[in-house]
Amino acid sequence: MRQSFQSVKRFLLSDDGPTAVEYAVMMALIIVVCITTITAIGNNANTKFGQVKDALT
Repeated sequence: MRQSFQSVKRFLLSDDGPTAVEYAVMMALIIVVCITTITAIGNNANTKFGQVKDALT
């Protein structure tokens, strides 16, 4: 347990810490954009399928 705390402390104090945080922020932004895009595409597809269903009935 103590060794894991020491490795976390070394990671946060090293120069790699800020770089990892920057990558985490970029990854979070990419995920948000992907989720938004997929939601929009899903809504558009749902609307189009609804129009097709209404046209067939």
